[in-house]
This record gives sequence, structure tokens and C-alpha cells, in this order.
Amino acid sequence: MKFRCIHFMKVTQRKNPHFKIELGSCRAPAGRPGSFVALRSIGIRLHLVVLLLITSIGMVIADDSIPVYIGTYTQGTSCGIYQARLDTASGKLHSLALAAELESPSFIAFHPTKPVVYAVGELSHFDGKPEGAVSALKRDSDSGELALLNQQPSGGIHPCHLSVTPSGQFVMVANYSSGSIACFPIQEDGCLAPMAGFVQHEGSSVHASRQAGPHAHSIRSDPEGRCILAADLGLDKILIYRLDAGQFIPNDPACAMLPPGSGPRHIAFHPSGRYVYVINELLSTITAFRYASGTGSLTEIQTVTTLPETFKESNTTAEIQVHPTGQFLYGSNRGHDSIAAFRIDPDTGLLTPLGQTRSGGKWPRNFTVDPTGHYLLAAHQATDNIVVHRIHPETGLLEPIQDELAVDSPVCVQCMPGNRRR
Repeated sequence: MKFRCIHFMKVTQRKNPHFKIELGSCRAPAGRPGSFVALRSIGIRLHLVVLLLITSIGMVIADDSIPVYIGTYTQGTSCGIYQARLDTASGKLHSLALAAELESPSFIAFHPTKPVVYAVGELSHFDGKPEGAVSALKRDSDSGELALLNQQPSGGIHPCHLSVTPSGQFVMVANYSSGSIACFPIQEDGCLAPMAGFVQHEGSSVHASRQAGPHAHSIRSDPEGRCILAADLGLDKILIYRLDAGQFIPNDPACAMLPPGSGPRHIAFHPSGRYVYVINELLSTITAFRYASGTGSLTEIQTVTTLPETFKESNTTAEIQVHPTGQFLYGSNRGHDSIAAFRIDPDTGLLTPLGQTRSGGKWPRNFTVDPTGHYLLAAHQATDNIVVHRIHPETGLLEPIQDELAVDSPVCVQCMPGNRRR
């Protein structure tokens, strides 16, 4: 008797062990397929259903990983912005790849609604002029790669920080070496229009080598988009502006002063919008302010050190972030090479020190807390690695995961916000 092969599917029904459909093949008598013909038809339909289920499950699994983008200095072997994935189950980083080739994209920011990423080019010259660059890049949702849309000159030397306003209408840039800030309108396609607003900071402070002139180090909007805060390391000031059609209008009050020699670097808002935290690079401190969104005024309420009392060596601070829950605050130490943790009092905004955790490398210039609040990713400029720490949900303390990602000169690490993931 001749046999022929018929493909079918296997589905086992628990209550009836005699009912089976299998994925695979069955040898049936040639010319007498009988019920196998009907079974094959059913099998094909079930096969399609299973494939759809597998595809859906695969998409869900993919959604459990978060896209991560890494800005670098490109004087060494780095080529620009890199991408990776953060596994939210294990905390491990994987799938490192070059996302865009750019010169020294040292800080990046996401548009709140468009698939567009913005990056500074921390340069002394761009397009033949003494200034840096600002780039707009479109993100491919499938590959994660970034395609250059356009670039604009930053208006100053060595732009080191940028942010997008909550409305998604403007990109604001801090030019470190020349001590200026600039604003660029965002066009409908995500491209950057020419500069609309510019302010040159003036003055100095007490540190002879670091504060001989202005050094704008970061700029960001408050959560409501009412006021713009710019930290100037060289002036020991947080300058406050209102934005009008891309123009910076000095606020009243126009600034908040820090103790002489502080060197304010980066700013973090509490999710409630009522508190602002500034990390001071030169004194290794964090200053807490009460923030009045209606007037834009900052009232100092506390200053704390980021270092243990026993540490007496050289140190400068870098990044600061508030945990998504608003319960904890983190700041990075370069020299002590650690992440300092604090608990935030929700009623007063005051900080309680929780101690320091070794960051897992040298010179943690930047870090980020992922959108789930489960992990902190620390980028180490001097040891070319990114280390992930698990955040304890109750205590806020950090536990390094025994896994790291090798990247040359990582100076910015950002997780894609939840509403822009794929």
C-alpha cells in the first residue's frame, strides 16, 4: 500500500484524549485520506491562528524591553549615538548597535509625541564657525536607527545640554564654553527651524579656573511649560525665563542664587512640580528649592552633601534625577565614583540621605532611571561602560546587576519614554 504525507496540526483536548490535531505530518493511505482532508482544512486554519498568537506574544515580549539611546564623545573609537535594549525582567542591556553617526552627540532628548530625537554636537566649530551643532533625527520604529533630518548651529561653543519644551514646540540648548542659551522652533516634520531666541549670560564667581565667566550647563522647562530654568555653573545662578514665541524673557524674579563656588550643573523637578533640586558640581552638594509655578520663584530650603563624611579626595558631581514615584532622589559623584541616594519628604521636599553606592565604573558623568522606576543606568566616561542597578521599591537603595555594556566614552544615557516605545 502506498502512503502520502499530509501536514496537520496537533491540539490536545484534556477532557478527550482521543481528540488530537498535530503540527507535523501523518502518513495516510494513498487515495483514502478520508477524514484527513477535513482535518487538513481545520489544521490550516488552526495553524494560522497559532501563528497569529505567536506573533502577538512576540510583540508583547518585545514591548517588555525598553529602547535605550547613548550619547558619546567621538574623539576615540565611538561614532555617535548608540542604541540598546533594556530587558525589564532581568535588567540586562543587550542588542548594542550604532543608531546614528554624529560628531560628539554628548546629550540627547526625545520629542514628547513625534518619533524624533534631538542631540547636541559638543563642538568648538561647526560649518566653519566658532559654535557647536544641534541635530534633529527621525527614529525608525522597527530598527531603532536614527536618520538625520537637519542641523542648526547652536549659537555658542560646546553645547552640552538640551531639552524639549512640554508642548513639543521648541528645543532649548545650553552652550557651556561661551555661556549662552538658545531656542529653536520645531517644525511639523520634526526639523529644527533657525534659532529664534538667544541670551548671552554675563558675570563670574569665586572659583578662579572654573568660574572666570559664564558657563551655561543645562536648561529645561518646568512641568507646566510656564518658566524656563537655566543652570549656569560659572555664575552660581539658576536663571529664570519665560518663553514667548521662542524668545527668552527674563522672569521676575530673574534668578536664584547658590552659595559662592557651588557650580550648579543640572536641575531636576519633583513630579508634583512643587520642588526643584539642583546638583552643584564644584561643591558636591544638592540644593533643594520650593518652586512656585505661578511666579517662577525658587526658595531655598536645604543643601546636602553627596559624599560620605570620610571622603576627602577630589570630587565633582554630574547628573541628578528624581525617581518617577517622587520618593527618591539620586546624584552622581565623579571621583568617589558613586550614586548618592536620598529620600524625599512628600510634604516638605526635604532630603534624607540614604548613602552612596559604587556606580560600577569611573567618572559616572550621566545616568538615568528607567520609566518603570525599577532600574538606574549609569554611564561611565572614563571606563567606557554602562552599569545597571536595580532600585529597591521600598528603600530606594541600589543593587548593581552583574552585567554591563561596553561603549566608548558614554556621556549620556536615556531610556525612551513609555508613550514612544516600540
